[in-house]
Amino acid sequence: MKINYKEWPVLLISDEINRNTDVGFRIREISKKLESEYGSIIIPSVSINDAKEIILSRADIGTVIVDFDISDSQEHVIELLTFIRKRNKTLPVLLMTDKTQTENIPSVILEVINGYIWELADTINFLAGRIIRYIDQYIKSVQPPFFATLTKYVKEYKYAWHTPGHMGGDGFLKSPAGVNMFNFYGETVFRADLSISVPELGSLLDHEGVVGDAEKYSAKVFNADYTFYVLNGTSNVNQIIWRSRLVDNQIAFVDRNCHKSLNYAMINTRAFPIYMIPRRNGLGIIGPVNLKEFEAGFIKQQINSSSIIPDNLKNEKVKMSALTNSTYDGVIYNVKRIKERLKHNVENLHFDEAWYAYAKFHPIYKDHYGMNNDESEKHPPIFVSQSTHKLLTAFSQASMLHIKNGTNRKIDHALFNETYMMYGSTSPQYSMIASLEVATKMMDDNGEIILDDSIRDAIQLRKKVVEIQNEKRASNDWFFGMWQPVKALYNGKLTNFLSIPDEYIASNQDVWEMNAGNNWHGFKDMEDNYVMLDPIKLTFTTPGITINGKMEDEGIPASVVSDFLIDKGIVVEKTDYYSFLMLHSIGTTRGKHGELLAALFKFKQLYDNNTLLSEVFPELVAKYPEKYSNMGLKDHCSNIHNYFKNHDLINKMQAAFEIIPEQSMKPSDAYKCVVENKVERIEISENIIGRTMAVMLVPYPPGIPIMMGGEVMNEKSKAILDYLIARQNFENEIPGYASDIHGVERVEKDGKTLFTTMVIVNAD
Repeated sequence: MKINYKEWPVLLISDEINRNTDVGFRIREISKKLESEYGSIIIPSVSINDAKEIILSRADIGTVIVDFDISDSQEHVIELLTFIRKRNKTLPVLLMTDKTQTENIPSVILEVINGYIWELADTINFLAGRIIRYIDQYIKSVQPPFFATLTKYVKEYKYAWHTPGHMGGDGFLKSPAGVNMFNFYGETVFRADLSISVPELGSLLDHEGVVGDAEKYSAKVFNADYTFYVLNGTSNVNQIIWRSRLVDNQIAFVDRNCHKSLNYAMINTRAFPIYMIPRRNGLGIIGPVNLKEFEAGFIKQQINSSSIIPDNLKNEKVKMSALTNSTYDGVIYNVKRIKERLKHNVENLHFDEAWYAYAKFHPIYKDHYGMNNDESEKHPPIFVSQSTHKLLTAFSQASMLHIKNGTNRKIDHALFNETYMMYGSTSPQYSMIASLEVATKMMDDNGEIILDDSIRDAIQLRKKVVEIQNEKRASNDWFFGMWQPVKALYNGKLTNFLSIPDEYIASNQDVWEMNAGNNWHGFKDMEDNYVMLDPIKLTFTTPGITINGKMEDEGIPASVVSDFLIDKGIVVEKTDYYSFLMLHSIGTTRGKHGELLAALFKFKQLYDNNTLLSEVFPELVAKYPEKYSNMGLKDHCSNIHNYFKNHDLINKMQAAFEIIPEQSMKPSDAYKCVVENKVERIEISENIIGRTMAVMLVPYPPGIPIMMGGEVMNEKSKAILDYLIARQNFENEIPGYASDIHGVERVEKDGKTLFTTMVIVNAD
């Protein structure tokens, strides 16, 4: 493999670089040789502090050369080398010194360096070549096997007579539209888009060759017994897990607030569902399931009270449980406590960790993830679905499925693979496979450091928002808030979050724990040592409602703020009524902090000045001029806030999600009616009471089902209908703020927008 040395610069740390000394001359000659003969780039640094900043901000350094005499104190050199090794254990570090000084070099330095550059010995050619040798070895070590094989194949420039049809990109050059796409992505992308016909890359469906090695590598790194690469998203990971363990008429114990792909898995497996119900706080944020719901008594009660599970099956053991960990707002469970309760009651445990693939790699998450290493604990087989693309670095739709064998029950890899092949393509995208392997390699090499940087940066942003909010409140003004601890235990006493050192916050779960004694979170009856908040999930709050759900006189709906941020090129992950979520992933830079805060200050200025909507949201005004032409931003926010308040929309949402409707049939039987067209579409406000839903209803926010197919809209579930009608009426009163509701289709009638949905014919 030919290395482009420009891509891997040499960091040279010496205060002799620009001096007219023998050492300075030698350094400049070595630099010239590296640049002229090898095309290397030299990054000079004349101080230890500058070098630290460069190391902190760049991961492309190919080799570091450190002048032993850069500081008057050996301790400073030791500190620099320790800093480098903490961040990168394999980066070549060469100590530049005189041969006569070797006996003075302490062992603590010798243990962390890779070699020497003698200041006044050896030729310039030899020293430059030696540096290049270290770079070569390092670059080979950072490439995991599959990606290395892929890049090697691409660079062999073979003539392909197999799929895909664009043949390394040449096919795109036959049309202007294709040329445009080719130029946008670049040739390498298309040359790496290969076919299963390439034997060197192995088989994803058979898990052989280098692709099988990549999966085994990921299993080792993520602490799994088996890992499967899934290239069509975590929605399919969930399907694979369930189809491999459940068949018709078995019982599943499901988080009611699970992702809808798990609801589809219930349909495909024809399982009988019983539900666990997460709490919610006054802001509408989804919290944890009550710990008691994992106990045998609660599960048995749910089975016995089911109207669709036949009596002859009510003594059957639950086949599968599914719990969302973490939630969208970053509520994460102590998995050990859940396993303790479920290990005798459920045959297979599934943790949907789509938004949480990084947990294994930082001590702040200890015991709070499914692949947690607790060999002393007896447990059934554990399955974890992870969207490696969401908060690690894989390409979109590239996910992982992890399996940990049960203490007494092992998973047969070959049998499981039969289900895997149902959902796996025979034409896998090899670049996606490479991205999963590289994401693994990154976490294996220095995942803890990468995550620690992200967590600390997130803490700084959290503190900055709270500082600004406190300053504004001191002068009876307002700013946005942050859903997080106001105070936390530090040195044995509750201490203001802003006063706790970042180092402590980033390394102690106590700060982030939710419990009843320090109810900053708003959830009732919270158990100790059970759940905590993920530091990198940033839920911003807007004025208008308290943590206990009390509506205030003035308010700013979060949807208005998120629309404004989008116009400023800042896209949020999720928007609720009075909060919006930002993900502080490992790809988040500090520069984004400043842009975000500047945009929030700008919104505040426009709001305080009641600036006309025609200046703030010109497209909204152009679309609905009769409604918004002469309205200011503050009046607009107040108009929406007062609607929420006067129509009790938040409480109606809370009430809707607290209900588990009665079931008249399994979700799979309802879906069968859809396939057989034994359904009709009706308006929700007319004649829906007593009807059985054919499809699930999933309103956004928060993107969680409030009804499943097979559940009955009757007096017990009337709160759900009240909420849907309130949402329908809101859209008619405040145009431009329609949000997605899966299972609902909108129709226009007499100038009004009406919600319709599918119900089962004659199922009442």
